[in-house]
Amino acid sequence: MHRFILVFSSNFGLGYFPIVPGTIGTLAGIPAFFFMARLQPFWRGALLLALLLFSFWVAGEAGKIYGVADDRRIVVDELVGYLVGVAWLPFSWPTAAAGFVLFRFFDILKPPPVSWIDQKLKNGFGVVLDDVMAGVYTAMVLYLALPWL
Repeated sequence: MHRFILVFSSNFGLGYFPIVPGTIGTLAGIPAFFFMARLQPFWRGALLLALLLFSFWVAGEAGKIYGVADDRRIVVDELVGYLVGVAWLPFSWPTAAAGFVLFRFFDILKPPPVSWIDQKLKNGFGVVLDDVMAGVYTAMVLYLALPWL
């Protein structure tokens, strides 16, 4: 079971990249966005909700295995956060790239309440929720920028 948790929490090993694992882990979101954009809105939402709930659990369990709630190898939260930012948009390479850059910007900057969540909730829920909020900020900017993408 540990192997299952570590594989999924690291986005199939991307979290083990020696430098910037969060950025590398976010890359898993681009093919996921490509796939999700082809689904009907109901199924997009259902898939995103299932992935969100699964990521709360897998991030929490991985944190217990590593002994650190927000270990750098846990990057499933980046996948979910990125998808929150782009899930309701049509896929295009400019949108995928802009979403990637914006999500990483907000995830690194951690504007409130992202910073509060990151500092106060040291469990699987908090690990994922701060990235979800960064994804919400990403979505807001992307919706405003969509006419230029």
